[in-house]
Amino acid sequence: MKRAVESRLDAWLANPARQPLVLRGARQVGKTWLVRDLAARAGRQLVELNFERDPALKRFFSTNDPRQILGELSLALSVDIDPDRSLLFLDEIQAASEVLAKLRWFYEDLPQLPVAAAGSLLEFSLADHAFSMPVGRIAFQHIEPMGFSEYLLAHDQQRLLSAIGAWRPGQNLSAAAHEQATRWFSRFAMVGGMPAVVAVDVSGQEPRQVRELQKELLAAYRADFAKYAGRMDRDILNAVLNAVAAFLGRKFVHAHVGEGVKQHQAKRALDLLSMARLVHQVKYTAANGLPLGAEVKDSFRKAVAADIGIIHALLGTPAAQAFPSWKSLAPSLRGQITDQLAAQQLRLTDSGAGDGPELYYWQREGGRPGEIDYIMQFHGGIIPIELKAGAAGSMKSLHQFMFERKLGLAVRVDSNPPSVMDLELKTTQGHTVRYRLVGVPLYLLWNLPAILAGRS
Repeated sequence: MKRAVESRLDAWLANPARQPLVLRGARQVGKTWLVRDLAARAGRQLVELNFERDPALKRFFSTNDPRQILGELSLALSVDIDPDRSLLFLDEIQAASEVLAKLRWFYEDLPQLPVAAAGSLLEFSLADHAFSMPVGRIAFQHIEPMGFSEYLLAHDQQRLLSAIGAWRPGQNLSAAAHEQATRWFSRFAMVGGMPAVVAVDVSGQEPRQVRELQKELLAAYRADFAKYAGRMDRDILNAVLNAVAAFLGRKFVHAHVGEGVKQHQAKRALDLLSMARLVHQVKYTAANGLPLGAEVKDSFRKAVAADIGIIHALLGTPAAQAFPSWKSLAPSLRGQITDQLAAQQLRLTDSGAGDGPELYYWQREGGRPGEIDYIMQFHGGIIPIELKAGAAGSMKSLHQFMFERKLGLAVRVDSNPPSVMDLELKTTQGHTVRYRLVGVPLYLLWNLPAILAGRS
């Protein structure tokens, strides 16, 4: 299955000044497959080490001499390693975190050998490391679950992807393209973007098999809780993960996680799940200016899962010979799914270097209710994003927010075909506000930077 990140990995490999690259992300998002595929496409010999499967491999990295390391590996693996024609892959490197510090020597003394590493619980090792990280000598690439565009490609829907991906404000999208994209996105909303689950869906197996695999992946994530040893009780981690699904689209209240879970425990558990990349926290921002992270409040935050499949497994969304129709789902669940899928698509709107984009929202404090579901920074501007699970809904909070922040561009996400309109109206407080509103279906949110390019 083609992944959007492949072009960035190709560019990294072709760069003679490349740094060792560390792929970060939750388990099962495809990190190992991406590196293997990269070596195969480039015609390079893959030298793959897995430190979780064979912890003894780290003994070969006791020296700071990369040529000596390669010599030892050649003897141990019974292979000739040509730095000009090979790719060294250090998988599950969190199990040998001290090896991270050795990567600088490959960058400085053996630059012709591309070195890639991957780790699923890498953040724990980075937080606990007792060594000096080689700043400026290692690059990071965050790997997300597959997005809707990748899902369409997996199903050989290139023509449909080209049609919707080309839409820009001021153009019309054909009714046929909108109808087909809506139908495919409804299925993506049930399947999610974990590559193994997508593969099952592409193979034509019944939806019940998709749901069973989602449950198996959730069980594997829960089994990983044992690796958080010394940090948090697994029952508390499980309670907080369940609470993420229950609170989707709403402020995450640590005190309401569950009986017997103290507030500080819930906060710590949420942070650990975020470090494991199972959860992303959506921070409150006052959004008075850029950067959005300059005005955050730790007491205000939402939380979303890494993938909608985790949510279906947690909530027990039914699936048998067919997935449930969108209209048959409870209205509250439709809202939760919309919020989760919006977060997933927005996490795909930049290069993924480092940790990927931060997600923000805004909520009025005290007095009148008001909330903006997501706030992003695109093209040097603040872009509020209003979510609707259907085709209609009030936008009172958005109107007032646009007036108070003096912004000229906003996005509304609903089930209608994409559109653009220039609004002039009065807020509930009687203020006149003028701004441009770009309407996009949820299936186009991944392409928002391109859609908004050049608009003001």
